[in-house]
Amino acid sequence: MIEYMNVHGNPNIGVYIFANNSIALVPPTITEKDKKKIADILDVEVIDVKIADMIINGVMVAGNDKGLLLPRIVKPEEYDSLREYIGDKIRLEILEIRQTALGNLIAANNYGAFVSPTIDKSAIEKIKQVLGVETVYQRHLADIPTVGSMIVVTNRGGVVHPGVSDEEIKVLGNVFRVEFATATVNFGLYFVKAGLVANDKGALVGDETTGPELMRIQQALRLGG
Repeated sequence: MIEYMNVHGNPNIGVYIFANNSIALVPPTITEKDKKKIADILDVEVIDVKIADMIINGVMVAGNDKGLLLPRIVKPEEYDSLREYIGDKIRLEILEIRQTALGNLIAANNYGAFVSPTIDKSAIEKIKQVLGVETVYQRHLADIPTVGSMIVVTNRGGVVHPGVSDEEIKVLGNVFRVEFATATVNFGLYFVKAGLVANDKGALVGDETTGPELMRIQQALRLGG
């Protein structure tokens, strides 16, 4: 299932929402109707949360079904509230590094993680442990360091910024153990994560996404109609 959506009139829904196969972290400011749509399309429990008192959860949080990484600027009460919601089902850790926009720097599914070269190498082992993945690969994509913003990947398929090379697509396939296709969202936006939230069961795309873009995403992520 794939559906159109916006958040506060903004088609860049991936900025505001983080989702895996069991939960979606959404801003407390979005409507009940939108929360229901997220719950229905992705088949997840929807959790209201801010990170560092901001509503850009998709930018601040990285993770998969096994673990979530939060930035060092998360407030103790936000961490405690999230821990209470998710219990012991998902590992929850703060990544003590200089950078805070973890969602723009780390992409992950349950098999692997792709990490920006700007992240200190000393953090790689912790990322691997928290996410419980076999592979953590660190490099630029298309000479761009914000690799998390360029990739949307599930355990079924992946989409990536159209500027990547065939060699880089092969690397992505090896890391995540799924096939990738290049795609855009929201009428030509290359940074696909900004306008797309997906898991193994469904996807939400920004409402400026064209029909051909939607079809390409749906095919790449191996989702039904």
